[in-house]
Amino acid sequence: MERPQVENRIAEALKTYPNGSVLFVDDFLDYGNPESVKKALLRLKEKEILVRLAHGIYLYPKVDKELGVLFPSTEEIAKAIARRDKARIIPTGVQALNKLGLSTQVPMKVVYLTDGAARTVKVGKRTITFKKTSPKNLLVKGEISGLAIQALKTIGQNKIDEKTIEKIQVILKNEKKENIINDAKLSPAWINKILMQVIE
Repeated sequence: MERPQVENRIAEALKTYPNGSVLFVDDFLDYGNPESVKKALLRLKEKEILVRLAHGIYLYPKVDKELGVLFPSTEEIAKAIARRDKARIIPTGVQALNKLGLSTQVPMKVVYLTDGAARTVKVGKRTITFKKTSPKNLLVKGEISGLAIQALKTIGQNKIDEKTIEKIQVILKNEKKENIINDAKLSPAWINKILMQVIE
Protein backbone atom coordinates (compact mmCIF):
# COMPACT_ATOMS: atom_id res chain seq x y z
CA MET A 1 0.00 0.00 0.00
CA GLU A 2 3.01 2.26 0.34
CA ARG A 3 3.17 3.31 -3.31
CA PRO A 4 -0.05 5.34 -3.78
CA GLN A 5 0.55 6.88 -0.38
CA VAL A 6 4.02 8.12 -1.37
CA GLU A 7 2.62 9.44 -4.64
CA ASN A 8 -0.27 11.24 -2.91
CA ARG A 9 2.00 12.79 -0.32
CA ILE A 10 4.39 14.04 -3.00
CA ALA A 11 1.47 15.38 -5.08
CA GLU A 12 0.28 17.25 -1.97
CA ALA A 13 3.79 18.57 -1.25
CA LEU A 14 4.14 19.84 -4.83
CA LYS A 15 1.39 22.37 -4.16
CA THR A 16 3.76 24.21 -1.84
CA TYR A 17 6.35 24.69 -4.63
CA PRO A 18 6.12 27.57 -7.12
CA ASN A 19 5.44 26.51 -10.70
CA GLY A 20 8.69 26.36 -12.61
CA SER A 21 10.59 24.68 -9.73
CA VAL A 22 13.35 22.23 -10.62
CA LEU A 23 13.04 19.24 -8.29
CA PHE A 24 15.03 16.14 -7.39
CA VAL A 25 14.39 12.73 -5.86
CA ASP A 26 16.27 14.00 -2.76
CA ASP A 27 13.60 16.67 -2.20
CA PHE A 28 11.02 14.01 -1.33
CA LEU A 29 12.93 11.45 0.71
CA ASP A 30 10.82 12.36 3.76
CA TYR A 31 7.90 10.60 2.06
CA GLY A 32 9.46 7.20 1.32
CA ASN A 33 12.60 5.33 0.40
CA PRO A 34 14.49 6.45 -2.75
CA GLU A 35 13.00 3.64 -4.84
CA SER A 36 9.36 4.43 -4.02
CA VAL A 37 10.00 8.16 -4.46
CA LYS A 38 11.52 7.54 -7.93
CA LYS A 39 8.51 5.43 -8.93
CA ALA A 40 6.05 7.99 -7.55
CA LEU A 41 7.77 10.80 -9.49
CA LEU A 42 7.60 8.76 -12.71
CA ARG A 43 3.87 8.17 -12.16
CA LEU A 44 3.32 11.88 -11.57
CA LYS A 45 5.18 12.48 -14.84
CA GLU A 46 2.82 10.04 -16.61
CA LYS A 47 -0.11 12.02 -15.17
CA GLU A 48 1.56 15.17 -16.56
CA ILE A 49 1.83 16.75 -13.12
CA LEU A 50 5.62 16.75 -13.53
CA VAL A 51 7.95 16.98 -16.54
CA ARG A 52 11.14 14.89 -16.51
CA LEU A 53 14.12 17.06 -17.46
CA ALA A 54 16.85 14.47 -17.04
CA HIS A 55 17.60 11.38 -15.01
CA GLY A 56 16.36 12.15 -11.47
CA ILE A 57 15.57 15.79 -12.32
CA TYR A 58 11.98 16.98 -12.68
CA LEU A 59 10.15 20.19 -13.41
CA TYR A 60 6.97 21.28 -11.67
CA PRO A 61 5.87 23.06 -14.82
CA LYS A 62 4.67 26.54 -15.44
CA VAL A 63 2.32 26.33 -18.40
CA ASP A 64 1.58 29.20 -20.75
CA LYS A 65 -1.71 29.05 -22.68
CA GLU A 66 0.01 29.72 -26.00
CA LEU A 67 3.56 28.48 -25.47
CA GLY A 68 2.80 25.37 -23.43
CA VAL A 69 5.35 24.25 -20.81
CA LEU A 70 7.92 26.96 -20.04
CA PHE A 71 11.24 25.16 -19.63
CA PRO A 72 13.91 26.54 -17.31
CA SER A 73 17.14 27.88 -18.79
CA THR A 74 20.30 25.79 -18.64
CA GLU A 75 21.57 28.16 -15.97
CA GLU A 76 18.48 27.70 -13.76
CA ILE A 77 18.92 23.92 -13.96
CA ALA A 78 22.66 24.18 -13.19
CA LYS A 79 21.96 26.43 -10.19
CA ALA A 80 19.33 24.01 -8.89
CA ILE A 81 21.80 21.10 -9.13
CA ALA A 82 24.45 23.19 -7.34
CA ARG A 83 21.96 24.06 -4.55
CA ARG A 84 21.11 20.39 -4.11
CA ASP A 85 24.79 19.41 -3.98
CA LYS A 86 25.64 22.43 -1.79
CA ALA A 87 28.32 23.19 -4.38
CA ARG A 88 29.61 26.42 -5.87
CA ILE A 89 29.62 26.88 -9.63
CA ILE A 90 31.02 29.40 -12.11
CA PRO A 91 30.04 29.50 -15.80
CA THR A 92 32.91 29.23 -18.28
CA GLY A 93 33.49 29.44 -22.02
CA VAL A 94 30.76 30.69 -24.33
CA GLN A 95 28.31 30.78 -21.39
CA ALA A 96 30.49 33.41 -19.64
CA LEU A 97 30.84 35.42 -22.88
CA ASN A 98 27.10 35.20 -23.45
CA LYS A 99 26.23 36.38 -19.92
CA LEU A 100 28.50 39.40 -20.36
CA GLY A 101 26.88 40.19 -23.70
CA LEU A 102 30.12 39.51 -25.62
CA SER A 103 28.56 36.69 -27.63
CA THR A 104 25.06 36.13 -28.94
CA GLN A 105 25.71 32.43 -29.30
CA VAL A 106 23.50 30.43 -26.93
CA PRO A 107 25.60 27.38 -26.14
CA MET A 108 23.96 23.94 -26.24
CA LYS A 109 26.86 22.58 -24.20
CA VAL A 110 27.70 24.58 -21.11
CA VAL A 111 30.55 23.96 -18.72
CA TYR A 112 30.62 25.06 -15.10
CA LEU A 113 33.56 24.91 -12.73
CA THR A 114 32.50 23.41 -9.41
CA ASP A 115 33.77 22.21 -6.05
CA GLY A 116 31.04 19.56 -6.16
CA ALA A 117 31.06 16.27 -8.06
CA ALA A 118 32.23 16.24 -11.68
CA ARG A 119 29.39 15.06 -13.92
CA THR A 120 27.53 15.67 -17.15
CA VAL A 121 23.76 16.11 -17.22
CA LYS A 122 21.87 15.84 -20.47
CA VAL A 123 18.68 17.91 -20.64
CA GLY A 124 16.97 17.35 -23.97
CA LYS A 125 19.44 18.58 -26.59
CA ARG A 126 21.43 20.55 -24.04
CA THR A 127 24.39 19.30 -22.02
CA ILE A 128 25.54 20.68 -18.69
CA THR A 129 29.03 19.64 -17.62
CA PHE A 130 30.35 20.24 -14.12
CA LYS A 131 34.15 20.25 -14.03
CA LYS A 132 35.91 19.82 -10.72
CA THR A 133 38.26 22.71 -10.11
CA SER A 134 40.61 23.85 -7.38
CA PRO A 135 38.92 25.84 -4.58
CA LYS A 136 41.05 28.88 -5.57
CA ASN A 137 39.06 29.28 -8.82
CA LEU A 138 35.83 29.52 -6.83
CA LEU A 139 37.02 32.16 -4.38
CA VAL A 140 35.93 35.00 -6.65
CA LYS A 141 33.56 37.35 -4.85
CA GLY A 142 32.04 39.30 -7.72
CA GLU A 143 29.64 37.79 -10.21
CA ILE A 144 30.73 40.20 -12.97
CA SER A 145 34.46 39.97 -12.23
CA GLY A 146 34.19 36.17 -11.99
CA LEU A 147 32.52 36.06 -15.40
CA ALA A 148 35.08 38.51 -16.82
CA ILE A 149 37.96 36.26 -15.72
CA GLN A 150 36.34 33.20 -17.34
CA ALA A 151 35.49 35.16 -20.52
CA LEU A 152 39.08 36.42 -20.85
CA LYS A 153 40.46 32.90 -20.28
CA THR A 154 38.12 31.63 -22.99
CA ILE A 155 39.24 34.23 -25.53
CA GLY A 156 42.91 33.76 -24.59
CA GLN A 157 45.78 36.20 -24.11
CA ASN A 158 46.94 36.00 -27.72
CA LYS A 159 43.52 36.48 -29.30
CA ILE A 160 42.06 39.26 -27.20
CA ASP A 161 41.78 42.64 -28.91
CA GLU A 162 41.62 46.16 -27.48
CA LYS A 163 37.94 46.56 -28.35
CA THR A 164 36.94 43.48 -26.32
CA ILE A 165 39.14 44.57 -23.41
CA GLU A 166 37.40 47.97 -23.42
CA LYS A 167 33.97 46.31 -23.50
CA ILE A 168 34.86 44.09 -20.54
CA GLN A 169 36.25 47.07 -18.61
CA VAL A 170 33.03 49.03 -19.19
CA ILE A 171 30.98 46.08 -17.86
CA LEU A 172 33.33 45.78 -14.86
CA LYS A 173 32.41 49.31 -13.79
CA ASN A 174 29.19 47.73 -12.44
CA GLU A 175 31.19 45.54 -10.06
CA LYS A 176 32.20 46.58 -6.54
CA LYS A 177 35.81 47.75 -6.42
CA GLU A 178 36.71 45.49 -3.49
CA ASN A 179 35.42 42.49 -5.47
CA ILE A 180 37.57 43.40 -8.47
CA ILE A 181 40.67 43.80 -6.25
CA ASN A 182 39.99 40.44 -4.57
CA ASP A 183 39.27 38.60 -7.83
CA ALA A 184 42.17 40.14 -9.77
CA LYS A 185 44.56 38.53 -7.26
CA LEU A 186 43.13 35.12 -8.15
CA SER A 187 43.57 35.53 -11.88
CA PRO A 188 46.58 35.08 -14.21
CA ALA A 189 48.90 38.13 -14.43
CA TRP A 190 47.62 39.34 -17.83
CA ILE A 191 43.98 39.23 -16.64
CA ASN A 192 44.94 40.87 -13.33
CA LYS A 193 46.32 43.81 -15.34
CA ILE A 194 43.07 44.23 -17.36
CA LEU A 195 40.94 44.10 -14.19
CA MET A 196 43.09 46.49 -12.20
CA GLN A 197 43.00 49.12 -14.96
CA VAL A 198 39.30 49.58 -14.14
CA ILE A 199 40.17 50.74 -10.63
CA GLU A 200 42.95 53.15 -11.54
